[in-house]
Amino acid sequence: MDSKTRTGEVMAAIRQRIAGRVLGPGDRLPSIRSLAGTMGVSPSTVVEAYDRLAAEGLIRAQRGSGFYVSTSASTSAMAPLKLAEAAAPLDRAVDPFWVSRQSLDADAAVLKPGCGWLPAAWMPNTALRRALRSLSRADDALLSDYGNTRGPLALRRLLLSRFAEDGIQASPDQLLLTGSGTQALDLLCRFLLRPGDTVLIDDPCYFNFQALLRAHRVKIVGVPYTTTGPDVAAFEAVLAAEKPRLYITNSALHNPTGATLSPQVAHRLLNAAALHDLTIIEDDIFADFEPEPSSRLAALDGLNRVIRIGSFSKTLSSSVRCGYIACRPDWIEALVDLQVATNFGGPSPVAAALILDVLAGGSYRKHMEDLRQKLVRARRQTAERLQHLGIAPWHMPRGGFYLWCRLPDAVDSAELAQSALAKGVVLAPGNVFSVTQSAGAFMRFNVAHCQDPAVYTVLSGAIEALRKHPHHQN
Repeated sequence: MDSKTRTGEVMAAIRQRIAGRVLGPGDRLPSIRSLAGTMGVSPSTVVEAYDRLAAEGLIRAQRGSGFYVSTSASTSAMAPLKLAEAAAPLDRAVDPFWVSRQSLDADAAVLKPGCGWLPAAWMPNTALRRALRSLSRADDALLSDYGNTRGPLALRRLLLSRFAEDGIQASPDQLLLTGSGTQALDLLCRFLLRPGDTVLIDDPCYFNFQALLRAHRVKIVGVPYTTTGPDVAAFEAVLAAEKPRLYITNSALHNPTGATLSPQVAHRLLNAAALHDLTIIEDDIFADFEPEPSSRLAALDGLNRVIRIGSFSKTLSSSVRCGYIACRPDWIEALVDLQVATNFGGPSPVAAALILDVLAGGSYRKHMEDLRQKLVRARRQTAERLQHLGIAPWHMPRGGFYLWCRLPDAVDSAELAQSALAKGVVLAPGNVFSVTQSAGAFMRFNVAHCQDPAVYTVLSGAIEALRKHPHHQN
């Protein structure tokens, strides 16, 4: 092979890394010696390739430092980010986007036991309407202006007082309000990750964790989840072998299993994280559904290497979007800049004011007490009805609105979801939650959306049909 062809191969490899977003604007390219060793070519070949790419404007040389992706030319060289291409193609019936779209776009007649929120009638609508009436008399600036880059101080102070109840001592410079809980996680991924990094998640876990991570072009590794938290031995083994940059989890009322992290497991996770320099994002969105607080990684760690995120979409309103990030002050400073760049400020001032009004009022705690009691009954009733169909809860949660259930033998959850959708019922099949695709025999049920008897009629008919025609076993 002649040197010209070898030079072309090096140039093609760099172009491919930029197009695939492994290298982004301003990123440093591998050193000449390093790339020569990796590709089995001479250093002079790499020098020639880099010089040609610099002449094209794709990369730039910086004296004494090396070569970098050009900020002016890299955008056109990068392939458009298509989430469908960010992972291996899946049957759309077991695709997290499919589940989300079916739930979000369904009309009022469709039953949604697979969705991730409570029915509108279960939410504190009276308090929200009262807050809206109050806002109608607010200053014009609140209704018209952009929000503060960190979010309003009054809401941040209220949240800090609630954190203190959970044993988390933090100051206002450790808290940033965001447009939503999902945006909070996206900002952290932008800040902490580069394409090609490894991220550890639970298996199973909330499916949008996977969807968002694939958008950031990282390697996703799963760790089996148990009734007391992640399998610690597997967790430690993955940290040693894969050296992940980040671990994302729910500690309280884990989604989808409903399990709760035990104190013993929490301490072992933090010890392993310290040993391997691992950062942890703890999504605490279900905290208020617990009958009493459980172990929190953020509280045990003191917001050192653990980041706490959350939002109010499960307890107050999915329509009024606002999330938060609690972490080290120096990280908050960088995240503020990212939020300005991607959202031009913090959450909607109207949304933040609505949430502050409801949380500060006397009705919120009563609302949550009533909601917890309502969910106790709904979990028990749903579990009993499902068991009549041969669907058994993997674990009975202490709180929350999810049941993670094993289906009868020879029933595949994706096929059951397809069959139920044809009858106007949206389900959440197990493999959308599993990075290893090992949860085909499981289904997540939202007990608050399982009150209509039609849910069980459709399930019964679909299960019977699949047992008679088990084509998935062919």
